Amino acid sequence: MGPEVVTQGRRVIECAAQRFGLSLAWTELPWGSEYYRRHGTMMAADAFQTVRGHDAIYFGAVGSPDVPDDVAVWGSVIGLRKELDLYVNLRPVRLFPGVPTPVKAAPQEIDFVFVRENTEGEYARLGGRFRTGTPDELAVESSVFTRRGIERIARYAFDIARQRGSLLTSVTKSNALTFGMVLWDEVVREVAAEYRDVRWERMLVDACAYRMVREPERFGVLVGSNLFGDILTDLAAALQGSLGIAASANLNPEGGVPGVFEPVHGSAPDIAGKGIANPIGAIWSGALMLEYLGERAAADAVVAAIAAALASGTRTPDLGGKATTAEMGDAVLAHLR
Repeated sequence: MGPEVVTQGRRVIECAAQRFGLSLAWTELPWGSEYYRRHGTMMAADAFQTVRGHDAIYFGAVGSPDVPDDVAVWGSVIGLRKELDLYVNLRPVRLFPGVPTPVKAAPQEIDFVFVRENTEGEYARLGGRFRTGTPDELAVESSVFTRRGIERIARYAFDIARQRGSLLTSVTKSNALTFGMVLWDEVVREVAAEYRDVRWERMLVDACAYRMVREPERFGVLVGSNLFGDILTDLAAALQGSLGIAASANLNPEGGVPGVFEPVHGSAPDIAGKGIANPIGAIWSGALMLEYLGERAAADAVVAAIAAALASGTRTPDLGGKATTAEMGDAVLAHLR
């Protein structure tokens, strides 16, 4: 499904570039599951060197039912996050007017940002399996939390909360995970002392999931570990109407490496190739890429066009409509122009 939605995203990005007088050059890299079938790897051997020569990476879904999930993900997007130290996963959450939501909230009441730590925590890939295939088989998966890793993601989240003038919620589970999460709490508290003007709170992850459904309007910026962020942002996607709308940016705020911008819905093999996938997540990710490249006006115009297209009633099947992927892209383009 990646090529289907990325095609629409590129159409919108190129239209925005033309409207705002921007010059864009694309390099298509045919990596993913098809590449894996031919070469046994998800990306070329010189992939990291190749991407470092670009300003940004516009990434589509690359998985396939015949490629193990761990191979597809670790061989592509997580590999890029690790290699480029893209320690921020930024997920905007917004309920656009006209989009149905399973919760009782007005569109303007669901508008927050999730900052997910992206390179360590529960996805450190430290561990192993022992006595494989025997009754005594053992699997160990260890989380890794470092003071540096927690501090930098917390500081990034506090900066966004300051810019937005909103509450920051640190998502934790230190009542049960008494080493890594206790360190998380301690470091976040230390960083908070540098941001006296920012309101903040600590919330256990289970309570946060509950309150995201019951009181989504209370949140402004949330910051959490790799696993907690992964799970809660999919819950957030349900609040905003569909996983097909969800966008993300993988960033290293220190610069020097390209960011990775991707919709988070995955390859959705059940609808791939049918022309009905929702391209909004890919288009919105493209807007995040434009903003990252310093083109805020173009990015804002794309998001406004998304909102207008959805408000006009154009919707793909995941939102209860009948529009095709291309028709949804056409609707956004019509409002952008």
